[in-house]
Amino acid sequence: MKLTKEELEILDGSQGNAKQRAMELLVKYGEALGAEKFVEVTNVTGGIGGSPQIRNFADQVGDMDAVFSEFKLNSNERVEIPRLEAFSTALTNTMDPLCWKIQNATESAYKWGVKCEDYSKTIDMHCAFTCAPYVVGIMPVFGEHCAWMESSAISFCNSVIGGRTNTEGLESTGAAALVKRIPYWGLHIKENRYATHQIDVKIEVDSNKDWGLLGYYFGKMVQEKVPVINGIGSQPNLIKLKHCCAAAASSGGVEMYHIAGKTPEAKTLEEALGNKKPLEVFPYGEKERKEIYEHLNSGNSEDVDFVVLGCPHGTLEEIWQVVRFLDGRKINGNSALWIFVPRAIKDMADRQGYTEIIEKAGGHIMADTCPAMAKVFPKGTKTAATNSAKQAHYFPSLTGIGTFYGSTKECIEAAVSGKWRGEL
Repeated sequence: MKLTKEELEILDGSQGNAKQRAMELLVKYGEALGAEKFVEVTNVTGGIGGSPQIRNFADQVGDMDAVFSEFKLNSNERVEIPRLEAFSTALTNTMDPLCWKIQNATESAYKWGVKCEDYSKTIDMHCAFTCAPYVVGIMPVFGEHCAWMESSAISFCNSVIGGRTNTEGLESTGAAALVKRIPYWGLHIKENRYATHQIDVKIEVDSNKDWGLLGYYFGKMVQEKVPVINGIGSQPNLIKLKHCCAAAASSGGVEMYHIAGKTPEAKTLEEALGNKKPLEVFPYGEKERKEIYEHLNSGNSEDVDFVVLGCPHGTLEEIWQVVRFLDGRKINGNSALWIFVPRAIKDMADRQGYTEIIEKAGGHIMADTCPAMAKVFPKGTKTAATNSAKQAHYFPSLTGIGTFYGSTKECIEAAVSGKWRGEL
């Protein structure tokens, strides 16, 4: 790799041991990828991580700098971690510190979450604790180079905002946060951002539910390629695109897609394709939508124990929608309603009175985590319902709980009645 003078100084240790280890890791990473140089990044999302392996290591060493060194710098030797150079945000934590007992989280998960938060603050990793940083103002601009983790956020950054990031991991984001560099490859390069496949939409796609189904379909069809969606009429809003990104990143590995005439790098179909012909064209009609819908609905009983909303984390608008469906009603005694959001959104919901309305109905707004990744859900849950194609994809495999997929209204009706009545 061709390194600048500053990068060479970091590599030789002139700016400290931690940055030297970070640069060593990134050089190996870049060379393995075939990158010729680095690009400066101004926005990093990552975190410490909450896997049992990391938590067990932390219990043994009792030192968070050692944890960062081991899992974010790939260093067996503990190095002192300074304040991070790049603006950095932490992804979801292991539990909601205010609701962890309701979530049936373990005390060890609670203590680890608190420890991660305390440590993150000392190194200037900002505790947004969300899988959707863009809903709380962590919003790159068009063309801005980033180093992000979390599949749905990566897809949103590239596709909807026009920021530039590849799918990064614990190590690369940790190193990037220290030295503000990431290898210049993949979706950082304009030529790699053109669509290779085309999806021709033959039916109306309007609701959040529709966008989740469409995203899941094209993710399944193109896997890790870049598709362009052709045939969309109305402009989708942030919530619809959020659900589409999450679904496409779940059924496939889509890091970027275009919507002809709607997303920033696809003013026309031709621009999205880079004036080339697509390698393949896939139709999306009633047949395809029905197949995806049936695949996502794995519930075996109409009795719904648990309704989960907020995957990716919900917006204030989504909470407002829930309140409109729920106000004055009660959650069924055999069911539970949990809504997951970033804490910044929870604070706004508190101020607006929405939290009080939802809690009076018997539901809860929770922050900082998600049920699938943290494995927090009501005891005895056998059947769940969600408005997220991503949650419907992961929840059964990660928890063994059968899950129904539907609209927000269908989910609220299930929470109130205790029965699933959703349909396509």
